[in-house]
Order: sequence, then structure tokens, then C-alpha cells
Amino acid sequence: MTREQYDRQCADWRRRTEDRLTVLCDGVFAPGARIGQAARYSLLGGGKRIRALLTLAACNLAGGDTAAALDYACALEMLHCYSLIHDDLPCMDNDDTRRGQPSCHRQFDEATALLAADALVTAAFEVIANAPAGAESRAQAAAVLAKGGGGRGMLYGQELDKRFETETADEEQLLGLHRHKTGALILAAVQLGLAGGAAADEDTRQALEDYARHLGLGFQIVDDILDVTASSETLGKPAGSDAANGKTTFVTLYGLAGAKARAAVETRAALQALDGFGEKADFLRRLARELLRRER
Repeated sequence: MTREQYDRQCADWRRRTEDRLTVLCDGVFAPGARIGQAARYSLLGGGKRIRALLTLAACNLAGGDTAAALDYACALEMLHCYSLIHDDLPCMDNDDTRRGQPSCHRQFDEATALLAADALVTAAFEVIANAPAGAESRAQAAAVLAKGGGGRGMLYGQELDKRFETETADEEQLLGLHRHKTGALILAAVQLGLAGGAAADEDTRQALEDYARHLGLGFQIVDDILDVTASSETLGKPAGSDAANGKTTFVTLYGLAGAKARAAVETRAALQALDGFGEKADFLRRLARELLRRER
């Protein structure tokens, strides 16, 4: 897949995601509600839509209908956005900016931001319940999203993230933290793609899940690197916040060079998981390489 082909596919799937999110917001938030305004502000204010891309790409690879998976991708973006609003709150990371603009609680207020985030997570499940897919697919998607975002997934990762602001994490603890905090929703993305399309065989499911696990870890390591090496303007959020909050990161654990090497190892492992798919996995391969060398 050439860079032009990859960029064109990304642009198409991102456009479809943004358009559908806008339509869905009209249905799930009360007209004129302040929490709806705050939710839209955070949800539609930019973002890489990596999780949506993964959902649609996994569905496409498995031979499914990406139109059916689109609502699942949007539900995942809603749930991810709620987690970002919470992450920025003073009781969590206390960040003033997100995606180059004031974070939700700074643009509105803490109570409105909290309620907007809650509205987004509940809206995510409403979107899944009403998605244009069969009942079995929708039930599977709801279970995937609940597990990925819940107390065994992302939320547990957030608990560990707060814990290791006051304790020093060792390697295994840090890996466990990010398998939950970041990795759980990356894994959910490919699982939602499979739920939204044709029934994938077990080998395909296992390969895509292995890909997602390694991709998620590599993604987080690059995040840790960028928190040290990039500017706040480039990141669209405060640089150096990990150090300011006393967090153990892959950079503090391995050093900058070691973190870069580990990110490359995880990317290679993600690519190896796709060895059996030939050209139809080219988008996912290109995505992994692009995420390794991203600058924001």
C-alpha cells in the first residue's frame, strides 16, 4: 500500500466517522443541553480517530461490511472521549488543554465536564443498541465495549495510573498498567470490527488480537516518548505532564533510547501477527509503522 493510498483510506474512514458522530450526537443529546454542548465540544474537536480506524480496518480485513461497523467505531470514540474528559479533571491529571484547545472542564466547568463525560459513555451503549446490525452482533459489541472500558479494562488501568503517581512501578507493573489503560480499548477496537462484520475464523481473530495488543503497547511507549521530546504546541496538551505528576513511564524505566527500541520491538511483533494475511492487511501494517514514527 502506497502512502497516497493509505492517506486516502484514512481520510475516507475519518470523514465517515466524523459525519456519523455528528448525526449521532443529534440523537443522543437533548437540544440546547449544556452537557450536550460540552460533549460535542470534546468529541468533535479533533482527534486522530485511531480506534475508529482500527475497527473499520479489522472489519474490512475479515470481509465484513464497514457500514455495519461504523456505529461501533463511533461508540468506541464516544467512550474514549469520556475517558479523556475524566483524565483531564483536577482530581486526575489536572490538564488545562486537550487537542490544542481548553480541556472540557476549563471551557465549561468541572460539574458540566463530569456530566458530559457520563453522557458520552451512556450514549456509546445507546449507539450500539441501535446499530444497523443483528441482535447477536450488537450484544457481542456491547460486551466488548463494557469489558474494554470497565473495571477489568481501561478503568482499572486508570486506577493503576493514579497508584503509580505515588509508588514506583517496576517493568511488569508498568506493562500491566498500559495493557489496561491504553491497550484495552485498542484491543476492543479490533474486536468491535470483527463483531460488526462477517464471522471471523479463530485464526483471524487471534492474529488481530495479537496485533492489537502489541500495537497498543507500542502506541503507549511512543506517547511516553513524546511527553518528553515534543512541545505542548505539537502535542495539543501539556508536555512533561508525566514527570510533573511523578509517573513511572517507559522513558523513566528504560531511558529514551531504550524506550524507542522497545516501541520498535512491539511494532515488529504487531506486524508479524499479520504475516498470514497478505495484501489485505496492508492498511493495518502501514498504520502500525505510522504510529511508531508519529510526532503527536
